[in-house]
Amino acid sequence: MSSAPSLTSDPDRCTIKGETYSLSWRTGANGITRSPYFEFSGADSDRWMRLSALSSAHTRTARDEAMQIAEPQVRTEPDAIVVTVHTESPVWQEHDLELRCTADSVEITMLVTGGGELTDVTILGGDGILPTGAAGTFRSGFDARSLYVPSPTEPVAFVRPIWSAASLGVVGDADPGRLNGIFSPPPLLLAFGRSPATDAFTPGEGPWLAAWLRAPVELLRFTAMRFDPVDDGALLHLAFEGHTPVDGTWRSPTVVLRPVAAPAAALAEYRADLFDTGCAPAPAKHVRPWWLEPIFCGWGAQVARGGAPAPDLCRQEIYDDFLGTLHAASLDPGTIVIDDRWQKQYGTAEPDTDAWPDMRGWIARQHAGGRRVLLWWKAWDPAGLPADECVTDAAGRPIAVDPGSPAYLARLDAIVERLLSADGLDADGFKVDFTQRTPSGTMLRSAPDSDGVWGIAALHRLVGRLHTAATGIKDDALIITHTVHPAFGDISDMIRTNDVLEHDTTGEPVSVAAQLRARHEIVAATLPEHPVDTDQWPMPNREEWLDYARSQGQYGVPALYYLERVGESDEPIDIEHLAEVGRLWDRYRETLR
Repeated sequence: MSSAPSLTSDPDRCTIKGETYSLSWRTGANGITRSPYFEFSGADSDRWMRLSALSSAHTRTARDEAMQIAEPQVRTEPDAIVVTVHTESPVWQEHDLELRCTADSVEITMLVTGGGELTDVTILGGDGILPTGAAGTFRSGFDARSLYVPSPTEPVAFVRPIWSAASLGVVGDADPGRLNGIFSPPPLLLAFGRSPATDAFTPGEGPWLAAWLRAPVELLRFTAMRFDPVDDGALLHLAFEGHTPVDGTWRSPTVVLRPVAAPAAALAEYRADLFDTGCAPAPAKHVRPWWLEPIFCGWGAQVARGGAPAPDLCRQEIYDDFLGTLHAASLDPGTIVIDDRWQKQYGTAEPDTDAWPDMRGWIARQHAGGRRVLLWWKAWDPAGLPADECVTDAAGRPIAVDPGSPAYLARLDAIVERLLSADGLDADGFKVDFTQRTPSGTMLRSAPDSDGVWGIAALHRLVGRLHTAATGIKDDALIITHTVHPAFGDISDMIRTNDVLEHDTTGEPVSVAAQLRARHEIVAATLPEHPVDTDQWPMPNREEWLDYARSQGQYGVPALYYLERVGESDEPIDIEHLAEVGRLWDRYRETLR
């Protein structure tokens, strides 16, 4: 059993010591009131960071700039020592930063009392005016040389230099600076290493310092957690975007600082912490055997066929061609994914009967052949829906569906019933995509009947309602997502590793198989009970495609995207290439027996 930390003090300094760290601060005339920093060190006494005592909770109407900083107040609990720093704020009646020191961690929470709509919240730094006359934004200083980010990005850099920015959240796409939504959300965790970053995948030797966010998912009402470095300082920024009203006392999500041996240990301890504190559901997955069967997804084959935009090639006769190619190569996937786009409009999810004249019959024929069928689902898209069920822009135009709207949620229930029930299409679940299109912006407005849920919390409600509706119709319905966060563990059945990226920070191509391995390590540490959809899009050339296919069975469920051609060079796939995939599937299936 871990022991409580100890507190020692002298006229100049107070020090709290846990099992793996120490936290100290200067007292008296030269204390925090003049230099607002704590010293946070490891068990070896080497400093990890100068931890800023400032924090800010800005609102739509005012900036939260600390005007006075009080001396820390200390209280003792049975298993912790709690340090509170009070600051005078022009926005809040009360503004405190609480550092709860346990045996192995320092847990940092901001508490404000008053009223306002939160926009930007910063911890490990904030805005202020010091007695010295220094003013502006203050950041913590990090005595580390590398940063581990458990989320795929372009350029590929799971391990990067310490003064590299990072964004972990639910907003992104392929535009510059936004290709960080591949996992959405990823684990809300960073790790800091003493060794320099040497390549995109390999963490240096320990120890490491983990920093993760702890809060119930309904309080994750921000769109991104950003590591914001400038020169030799950095802070954490939570983008609430004006959609979280405060009337009374509000507690921020807690930043947990804990020394660990390695980033993999950080992810495991993060997962356990969220379970232990009730911020994520306890693992209790019942994996259905059919979920583990190899998958054929039509998207890559649609793109490779060409002659028209890929979504226009999601047609019944083309998918019949794909099935013929699979049959000729003796490839028998257990699951078929009908990809983008089988719908007339994304929001209403009515099948396009011109492209799919008999989708119900087509699905029935797959069932008769022992296969299951998943429908690709574009999260958030409002096409075809009334504006009063949507998040809208300042001009009232629909931007995204609103999971805070009871009217939309009722519509979603009816859509799922139509798609999955025996009286409807009788499909078997959904491959959920575009979760990174979560609405973002201070000028956006929720639906008239909405409760205003926002950010990660809104995505959780959206996916959760889809999952509940699906499993209420078929208890073995499969929902595949790329939500790699423990709080999504009970509303996602399989985690998709998602789109492969291209280059590292030097501009060199990165092995697609190496990317799969790194992503699998994150999923396995964060949601180990969940099977992994290994994806297969996009592939740069035939050689890398085959190398990727050879790796898939080691890391999860094999998924085949390409049948006729592959890669930017448009290399043909011959029968012998597909035959090798078939042999790989046979070996994979042997492991399931």
